[in-house]
Amino acid sequence: MADNGPLYLGFDLSTQQLKAIVIQSDLSVVSSARVDFDQDFGAKYKIINGVIKETEGQVFAPVALWLESLDLVLKRLQDQNTPLNRIRGISGSCQQHGSVYWGREAEKLLGALNADKTLVEQLTDAFSHPYAPNWQDHSTQNECDKFEETMGTAERLAQVTGSSAHHRFTGTQIMRLRRKLPSMYEATSRISLVSSFLASLFLGTVAPMDISDVCGMNLWDIPGNNWSETLLKLASGGTQEGAAELRSKLGEVRQDGGGSMGNISSYFVSKYGFSPKCGIAPFTGDNPATILALPLRPLDAIVSLGTSTTYLMSTPIYKPDPSYHFFNHPTTPGQYMFMLCYKNGGLAREKVRDALPRPAESSDPWATFNQHALSTPPLDIRSESDRAKLGLYFDLPEIVPNIRAGTWRYECKPDGTGLQESRSGWPESTDARAIIESQALSMRLRSQKLVTTPGEGLPAQPRRVYLVGGGSLNPAIAQVMGDVLGGADGIYKLDVGGNACALGGAYKAVWAFERRDNKETFDELIGKRWKEEGAIQKVGEGYKQGVFEKYGSVLGAFEEMEERILKVARNA
Repeated sequence: MADNGPLYLGFDLSTQQLKAIVIQSDLSVVSSARVDFDQDFGAKYKIINGVIKETEGQVFAPVALWLESLDLVLKRLQDQNTPLNRIRGISGSCQQHGSVYWGREAEKLLGALNADKTLVEQLTDAFSHPYAPNWQDHSTQNECDKFEETMGTAERLAQVTGSSAHHRFTGTQIMRLRRKLPSMYEATSRISLVSSFLASLFLGTVAPMDISDVCGMNLWDIPGNNWSETLLKLASGGTQEGAAELRSKLGEVRQDGGGSMGNISSYFVSKYGFSPKCGIAPFTGDNPATILALPLRPLDAIVSLGTSTTYLMSTPIYKPDPSYHFFNHPTTPGQYMFMLCYKNGGLAREKVRDALPRPAESSDPWATFNQHALSTPPLDIRSESDRAKLGLYFDLPEIVPNIRAGTWRYECKPDGTGLQESRSGWPESTDARAIIESQALSMRLRSQKLVTTPGEGLPAQPRRVYLVGGGSLNPAIAQVMGDVLGGADGIYKLDVGGNACALGGAYKAVWAFERRDNKETFDELIGKRWKEEGAIQKVGEGYKQGVFEKYGSVLGAFEEMEERILKVARNA
């Protein structure tokens, strides 16, 4: 690649960090930088793990934190002598479902940024609300109930919007904030998703929402390819005038995931040396960006093991269900993204880890956890007379299933019959394997309708399972995930240094600005340039005959356990 060739910049604005990565047209990485919110700004904004938690289940982040972080991450790229003047296009990924509320001066302030000042100095008054709800927020149960009641059933809501009602989804958040903060809502001129908010800063004007990320709102009619008038009316107070007003605040949705929405704001040209011809492509959500980090083939699955845990597949079939999510594909019309999302991912695993004794001489905080996870047999069945152990470990109220925070331990016979709550519990050492099994069993239960056999004589399962995120580095987690989920060709770690979402955004920028005649698909362009060597590593055997079937035998019992806990919660 020539020294004067085009470069592309991808971002990942996640819960705890803002990452930036610069790549060349051949997808090779030139430089990267990051801002850790707690480390860099924790004391100033009084955040823990990137967010603020308050009563009523509210979880949110200060928007000013993100403004400061953008200036800081660009300064860090600049300090590395990254040739920002060569960047031809920018895209990125952001935490899904969060919403940012612009005030009436927003467009004026965005369009008049002065490079002699920082973003936070100039844009504090651009917002009608200083906070953005986070995906961990669980304050909207009443609103969720109304969303499903209005559509008739959770199934009908999922048919229209791709998902049943969820606490974190933007539509229920907007409905609650309009009720709780009516003056704020009245003062709001536009509402952005976090992805369109970050794109807006670069454009110098409020950017449209992305065709994939908009599906995480419970407001977009996916089959109808438009806003749902029924749900807009509900979220805005029940009148047609309110629905029209909310539609205006949300704006039009950009149908094309590629191309340029406009050139970069002069603020970034003057302050950081970007070319004034640098274009801004649509930004998308972190989960859609994850599936862009590698060219997926049919029956491939991605398991993202970060703060939350997600299970992703790309499919041409729109087959929604209340127990999972469907989104429009971020780059390919006619394709969809299937997703399971769990709040209780890495933090729940860490809680189990921290309950185990840690040898003083060990520098690895996961050593004891991994030892117990690998030495415990599947379902802790050590003999024919043993009962299978099934658990749920929810440090936070969970999304799927919608169960309050808590820990539950059940047992059943190896064939899945005789389910009952464990009377005596079990040693904490058993929890190490059981929590990984629990998370994987939930994924397998809910994805079984969408997988088929990857080869003659094999049971239905993914062809390959790719692990990304912090948990992908853990060998015990990789092995147990493969035992439960299968993977006919094995379990693979996508080794992008924890930058899968940022890379997905950068790849999206390459495709957006280099696609041939605006017709070349993302898979065609990136598939030709993406090199498997060095990017992925086989870390697990995947399907093991007998072991995979053993887990299949208890799937029904696992589902029954969830239903029992849900029933108790409803009657409480």
